[in-house]
Amino acid sequence: MPEGDTVWRTARQLHRALSGAPLVRCDLRVPGLATVDLTGREVLETVARGKHLLTRFEGGLTLHSHLRMDGAWRVYAPGRRWSGGPGHQIRAVLATEAHSAVGYRLPVLELLRTTGEDRAVGHLGPDLLGPDWDGAKALGRLLADPARPVAEALLDQRNLAGIGNVYAAELCFLVRVTPWLPVGELPSPERLTALAKKLLEVNKARALRVTTGDVRAGRNLWVYGRAGRPCPRCGTTVRVWVPGPSTAQRVAYWCPGCQTGPPPPSV
Repeated sequence: MPEGDTVWRTARQLHRALSGAPLVRCDLRVPGLATVDLTGREVLETVARGKHLLTRFEGGLTLHSHLRMDGAWRVYAPGRRWSGGPGHQIRAVLATEAHSAVGYRLPVLELLRTTGEDRAVGHLGPDLLGPDWDGAKALGRLLADPARPVAEALLDQRNLAGIGNVYAAELCFLVRVTPWLPVGELPSPERLTALAKKLLEVNKARALRVTTGDVRAGRNLWVYGRAGRPCPRCGTTVRVWVPGPSTAQRVAYWCPGCQTGPPPPSV
């Protein structure tokens, strides 16, 4: 699932391509919106809210989309071949004279009143890349359930918005605890939210996500995706835990040499 920095870049791309011009084509290929036509309406802006995208139009309407695991928006200049996937995977086309934005495999696509956007995103915690970021509030939400595992608390978008599996794994490594440590046992929990904010900010404008400080591919992350390989810090083999089908928890990566705390639950 794309993380907050990827969604932020997508919002910026859509905003730059569409905003300030009227739509000359609108094609929303989901049953609930099949008869909706926004042609002629000016696109005001596209913004990210955590992992959600909000494209706002004149007249007080907002198109809300979410990428989840496989969704993507692609922007094309006139005459350029659309290459984001086969045609039957297209869920939305928004076009101005200058660009076409094509939404592929979008699992969430709905039209809202702009004044009612909270119906879709009001449950979210402070946005790590948004103007509403409040570190103290995010920390309070994280610690509200002190027995909850750190990674699980980070992934709950109601606590803070924008963290996905990659950042959850990397943040646990950076504060040297396993993903299953109860969040209330963190020695300096405020460091966790500060690091989360820092990592997303430094990565939001670049395609290769870096947490190690090394921008070379293959050396850019500490533990995520490195199962069976040596830890870049201590050389211990990085491990991966894959949850069983009966749990909602996600795959976790960690270094037994650098990270202390409980082991993964038995499956």
